[in-house]
Amino acid sequence: MVSKDQRQRQLAREKFLRQQQRRESARRKARTRNTVIASVLAVAVLGTGGAYAAGAFSGDGTKDTGAKASPSASPSKKASEPKMTVDKKAKYDMAFKTSAGDITVAMDAAKTPHTVNSFKHLADKGFFDGTKCHRLTTKGIYVLQCGDPEGTGAGGPGYTIPDENLKGLGKPAKDGSVTYKAGTVAMANTGQPNSGGSQFFLVYKDSKLTPTYTPVGTMDAKGLKVVQDVAAKGVTGGSEDGAPKQAVKISKATVGKK
Repeated sequence: MVSKDQRQRQLAREKFLRQQQRRESARRKARTRNTVIASVLAVAVLGTGGAYAAGAFSGDGTKDTGAKASPSASPSKKASEPKMTVDKKAKYDMAFKTSAGDITVAMDAAKTPHTVNSFKHLADKGFFDGTKCHRLTTKGIYVLQCGDPEGTGAGGPGYTIPDENLKGLGKPAKDGSVTYKAGTVAMANTGQPNSGGSQFFLVYKDSKLTPTYTPVGTMDAKGLKVVQDVAAKGVTGGSEDGAPKQAVKISKATVGKK
């Protein structure tokens, strides 16, 4: 015969066991949920090139002024940077023939030798020929982004180059930004140091960004006007960030010593 006290202790044990089972079940569900979330986040990060997007322009988690549109690019497959062949003391012109007009960019190899060397290497191979400028931003920052052979913001040359001349735009303001003046040409990246590839952006109106994008050169007045005219026509679909309404296709890119 089970006494009243024994019965109460048995019921208490059973209640305790049920609570433990529920807690363990909740922990298992939480672990499963967190694993799934982690997997999704990993895919999302890989899909944006670890950005920021710069994103490619991803809203990439950057803290730039107007961070919804930061010039970023997905990382290229890791390969060796091309052998240095440019004259590090010389100045070069990078010329683009595009469907919207000609754009010439003055570059100084003394300030950005790796970037100039990479542009020459790619231009000599015809890497940019037939590519489109895939992204235009018209609020926050004001840039046209080009240099992706895939036209998606995810393409690159298969290697990365080091950041250069990051102090060339002056001392940052209190918010950490510097002004990339209209006419500036700079390298897009993934938001991580030394992650530039082939993608670059053309600034058509003064834009504030963190000084993390290599300023490689300056457009001539004619080229700046070409980009400004493209920007004036806006973004496809009427948004503030996306493919330019006026398509810009690069038919030929060359880099020559002055």
